[in-house]
Amino acid sequence: MLYCLIYINIKLHQIRSFMIFIKYFVIIFSIVLYSVVSPCTESDKVTTSSGEFETSYFEDEIYDPFEPINRAIFSFNNVADKIILEPAAKGYKKLPSPIQSGIGNFLSNLKMPLVIVNQILQGQGSNAVESTGRFIVNTTAGIFGLIDVADKVGLEEKEEDFGQTLAKWGVGDGFYIVLPIFGPSNVRDTTGIILTYVTDPINAYAVNEGEAWILPVRTATNAVDQRSKIIDEVNALRDNSVDYYAAVRSSYYQNRKAAILDINDNELTPLPLISIEFE
Repeated sequence: MLYCLIYINIKLHQIRSFMIFIKYFVIIFSIVLYSVVSPCTESDKVTTSSGEFETSYFEDEIYDPFEPINRAIFSFNNVADKIILEPAAKGYKKLPSPIQSGIGNFLSNLKMPLVIVNQILQGQGSNAVESTGRFIVNTTAGIFGLIDVADKVGLEEKEEDFGQTLAKWGVGDGFYIVLPIFGPSNVRDTTGIILTYVTDPINAYAVNEGEAWILPVRTATNAVDQRSKIIDEVNALRDNSVDYYAAVRSSYYQNRKAAILDINDNELTPLPLISIEFE
């Protein structure tokens, strides 16, 4: 019994140390990002044509009964992206590459526990084992995930979420939704977002320790990190689409279908949204 109590105390101390690390990591990141963000005079320019962003047959499969409301929310999100997220992402891009990589790796490592859970729920035993090994290696040898050591030893990163799990279980899309700030979704994926929020162990511990501020900061940091990787693509989609709303809606469904079917989606169009990657 005494041994068990000592073991539990050691584990709790390790978790508290990890949360303290996250706290100071976020504070340092916020200070550095604030120091480099500056107004941008013009959008990044890429050579594209409107034909590259035509909607596809996926549009015929999309149920969008609240399109007028969705378009209004989409317009708000688009303005927020232009005046807040995109400038922040461009400032973030000015950080040294190792710092950007470290932040991205750290955030990816935080979501691995729920990725593993979803792989198990989808019956992906081998992927779950590989992801578990990846999480252990990066959390230890990779200094809490700042360095992607696992990738160097052949442990590939794979993405799974509750929305994909529900789809694999036969749950349909439901109707299309544009969430304020967070962007395109549907009933099934919104349910997945909620499940992610309430089951993430890092978030739960942060709330229990009175550090709930970590949740929105984690989401915002992830949004800036992800947005910084698709500045050119989003600008091209925005500038060259005949109907930007319809183009984003179509791209969203194509991307989600590729994720559900575990298809390589490198050729698909990135989307301008704040991804709630708590998993």
